[in-house]
Amino acid sequence: MEIPPLTGAQKTLLRSLGQTREPDLKVGKGGLTPEFFKELGRLLAAHELVKLRFLGADRPTRAKFIEKITRESGGALAGAVGHTALFYRPNPDATRRKITLA
Repeated sequence: MEIPPLTGAQKTLLRSLGQTREPDLKVGKGGLTPEFFKELGRLLAAHELVKLRFLGADRPTRAKFIEKITRESGGALAGAVGHTALFYRPNPDATRRKITLA
């Protein structure tokens, strides 16, 4: 399921929901491993909104990570500030969705 691009208002809503969250997953020296993507998929399926923290990655590396995560997770980037990024992927089953975007 490919999600359409998020509007500015939708990104604002998702960022407000993610602002008080602790990072759900951290990306460290191991980088983007198959285990990372498996855990990310599990978290997106369960919560729809996942906050990541990049440990020890410089700005260009973080940008590459974000691009690859967006492409491989099937999710959308809701926002990135410093060493954190917020990803959203709605539950394919509309009856089980926790976050409703207008």
